[in-house]
Amino acid sequence: MFKRKKNTLLNKIVFVILALFIIGLLSFVVISKIYLGPVDVKDNTPIEFVSDSSSGYATAVKLEKAGLVKNALFLKLYLKLHPNIVFKKGTYILTKSMSVEEIISILDDGGKSKENEGIGITFIEGKRLTDYAKVIADKLNKVNTNKITADDVMKVIDNDEFVNKMIDKYWFITDTIKNSNIYHPLEGYLFPETFEFKKDATVEEIVERLISTMGQKLEVYKDELEISDYTVHELLTLASIIELEGANSDDRKGVAGVFYNRLATGEPLGSDVTTYYGVRKDFSRDLSKANLRACNGYNTRAESECPIYGLPVGPICSPSLASISATIEPEEHDYYYFVADKSKKTYFSKTYSEHVNTIKELKDKGLWYEY
Repeated sequence: MFKRKKNTLLNKIVFVILALFIIGLLSFVVISKIYLGPVDVKDNTPIEFVSDSSSGYATAVKLEKAGLVKNALFLKLYLKLHPNIVFKKGTYILTKSMSVEEIISILDDGGKSKENEGIGITFIEGKRLTDYAKVIADKLNKVNTNKITADDVMKVIDNDEFVNKMIDKYWFITDTIKNSNIYHPLEGYLFPETFEFKKDATVEEIVERLISTMGQKLEVYKDELEISDYTVHELLTLASIIELEGANSDDRKGVAGVFYNRLATGEPLGSDVTTYYGVRKDFSRDLSKANLRACNGYNTRAESECPIYGLPVGPICSPSLASISATIEPEEHDYYYFVADKSKKTYFSKTYSEHVNTIKELKDKGLWYEY
């Protein structure tokens, strides 16, 4: 009888020890995953990191100070468990979006040391595909002997074979972009951010990286996109308008609400930025009466000879995540007009007369934004 109790007690002790071990192991795995993950998964800004010591521990501390890893202690522990890792001295291009394992892999094999350094390219939100083509050509010409022009880049991006490949490969791109009235099929589908590429990267590889990133950003909103009354193409089109119309506003969600109200009533959006794109004009020049009357798939002004009662045929620039978010999750209200002052404070109006009065007051107070 005493022996049975003793065995029962022993079993309980073993069970408790095993349970504590499992809990401790799981906690360690979870904590390690947190501290060995990227510092900021959204930050692809290239950071030059100089590794001047073969000591993994010293390098771990330096990586933490550079903001490239969350905790040097966990990196040291990782290195302790993987004694075969040896950091190579050199200058590396790293980003905060890299996990600890990715950073270790680079420092371990010297894959991105100075002699094999890549090129960083920044793509700014609100810019057109033709602007991106100029940036790509300029960057590639600085590192390659084979010179290309922006027109060469656009020929690659607009190529039917490449466009079809993107449609087949990415869930958010459909045959809608092949509408003959669209100037450039992939306009609006490239996500604006800073990226790093190999020196010998092709135009296709660079463009697809931006498209792939757009897919990753949209993935977060997949549930909302599936129940939306608008397609991804339409939402990106509206987001591109909000990017330019709301650039000087502090309330993009409110601006989105204005455009949704106009779409609901079926009246033209009356957006100058779409008219500029439609006549292929940059914002350094004013729109002429002929521009306002121009008939194309983008001109949303009521003066157009073929006014669009709804969205233009496609995006007019690459929208930022803020504009995409505002488009998918707009503010609901009953305003149909908006204007922003010098400090980006946004004023909304229900009627055109209220809108005109607001503009007059801003001008009288010296708050009117001059382009």
